[in-house]
Amino acid sequence: ENHYTLIGSDGLPYESRRPGRFGGHRRTKIYGRLDCPGARYWISKGHYVKERVFFATEADAVVAGYRPCARCMRAEYEVWKSRALGDGNAPAIEYRLPFRHGVTEACCCAEG
Repeated sequence: ENHYTLIGSDGLPYESRRPGRFGGHRRTKIYGRLDCPGARYWISKGHYVKERVFFATEADAVVAGYRPCARCMRAEYEVWKSRALGDGNAPAIEYRLPFRHGVTEACCCAEG
C-alpha cells in the first residue's frame, strides 16, 4: 500500500494513503496544480524536486502560508495579488501571508 507525505494546514508533514492534489515549492511558498507547465519544466531540468511538497487541498496550501502559482492558477493568483496589494474591491478570499519571501509578481515555476 502506498503512503504519501503531504503538508497540512499547520505547515507540518503527515502521512496519507491518498496522493496530494496540489504541489508546491517549500522555499518560495507557492502552490499550484500538479500539471503546472512551469513546475514540470523545472522538474525535467532536475531542479525543484528537493523543495517539492504536496497538499491534499488548496485550503491546506493557503492556510499553511502558500500563495497560488501565477502560471497554472492565474485567477487565484490575481485574487491573491489584489488582496496582497490592498485592493478593497478584491473578493473576500483570505490569502494569509502576502509578500512572503519577497515573492509578489513572478511565479517561481515560470520558465525563463
